[in-house]
Amino acid sequence: MVRHAFTAAVAAAAVVGSAFAQKCTRQSKCPKDTPCCGLYGDCGVGAFCLGGCDPTMSTTFDSCVPNPICKSNTYQFTDLNDIQSIDKYLGDNSKINWQAQGNPVKYPSGGVALTMAEGTVGTLLASTFYVWYGKICATMSTSRGQGVVTAFIMMSDVKDEIDFEFIGNDINNAQSNWYSQGVTNYENMEKLKVSPDTVGDTHEYCIDWSEDELSWSVDGNKGRTVKRTDSWNATAGRFDFPQTPSRVMLSLWPAGLPSNGEGTIEWAGGEIDWNSKYMTNGMYAALVTKVTVDCYDPPSGIKSTGSKSYKYTSNMPTNNTVEITNDFVVLGSLMDTGDEPGSTASASKSSSAAKSTKSVNMVPGGNPGGGARQETAVAAQNTAQATSGSSSTGSSGSSGSGDSGSSGSSSGSSTGGGFVQGDGNSGSSGTGSGAAALEPGLAKIGGSAIAIVFAVFGLLVL
Repeated sequence: MVRHAFTAAVAAAAVVGSAFAQKCTRQSKCPKDTPCCGLYGDCGVGAFCLGGCDPTMSTTFDSCVPNPICKSNTYQFTDLNDIQSIDKYLGDNSKINWQAQGNPVKYPSGGVALTMAEGTVGTLLASTFYVWYGKICATMSTSRGQGVVTAFIMMSDVKDEIDFEFIGNDINNAQSNWYSQGVTNYENMEKLKVSPDTVGDTHEYCIDWSEDELSWSVDGNKGRTVKRTDSWNATAGRFDFPQTPSRVMLSLWPAGLPSNGEGTIEWAGGEIDWNSKYMTNGMYAALVTKVTVDCYDPPSGIKSTGSKSYKYTSNMPTNNTVEITNDFVVLGSLMDTGDEPGSTASASKSSSAAKSTKSVNMVPGGNPGGGARQETAVAAQNTAQATSGSSSTGSSGSSGSGDSGSSGSSSGSSTGGGFVQGDGNSGSSGTGSGAAALEPGLAKIGGSAIAIVFAVFGLLVL
């Protein structure tokens, strides 16, 4: 009872903290003082102007920081040194390749665990670079339990989307899906078999995305292909096919929250059980060990004035309304925007001082790893949820070397390549061989405690 009351208090505080967020659409763009339209249609500054910023709904196209260009590489998730929490990342993707919301944890036997405790919206890792066609593969295992969804998706700022989604109570299938410009056509979904299952060991899931064709494969076996030519929308006069630069996203999110729509909860297998036998030390978890990215050439005829970023040139974004530029913007602080990035410490301070007279959103809430399927009710409820990681002591912020995001490694082991999820008995603590890999104190209070800190901050600003 106490735990549920505590969670309710966090949710209430989160709503208050997000009350001043202005909504944005293509018909009603963000105002000048909060010019950046974030992934869930809220206006803000700082992190709102970085990954996920929609230029077609922002004050100007320059309000959003240009999208850093694709990076072909193999990204081994052996530690958290290449991951930085969203409230610390300011756009310099020459130093960091992955941005985090929630609480990613280093897993002792290899990989990074995406965790989700009660009172949080899970964990999201998003690339700081964008892919404009390429082959993208993730080696991972998923979480288990009704209402729990693990996802590996590609998402553009204008909401073109390509999905691998894993429903926690359907562990023998991966759902492939795609959307164009945020239009949620669920008829595009097709299940792909995974043997023996998605949980017990890691599998390689690949998205092969070109200008004309899109395919999904599991462990090297192509399971599905769709063609651009089959998606022509005569009414809109465009192809309803993912065609704009996208970030790589890996996430664990609570689709089964009671605040979600009935359709989403039903799709996710029901409401989440926060005392499930599949939890370890009070948390659900999925495991990511590796991501590989092979960048393809952009469409022929695309205007190119450099090789650092992608920028939109039209309010109706399509395959031919993106240019490759030499622009590269890093914010001076979370009070800055693409229009006013703040080039020095003094400039950032003066910018912050000028804006501090009015309440503004600096860090988006929620977990956009659910893509178009995740409804705005979740984002609105959790705007003040934790966005920084937690160290091994349970405090917010980063630890470890460099400017990495949160860490939280401890002793433990896994069986095979998957994350050990509890001992098969009821209750949330779990005593399986991997149980010690996640800190009990962090599991029980970390996410909610940090959420309250952010909510209180929102109240103080108000």
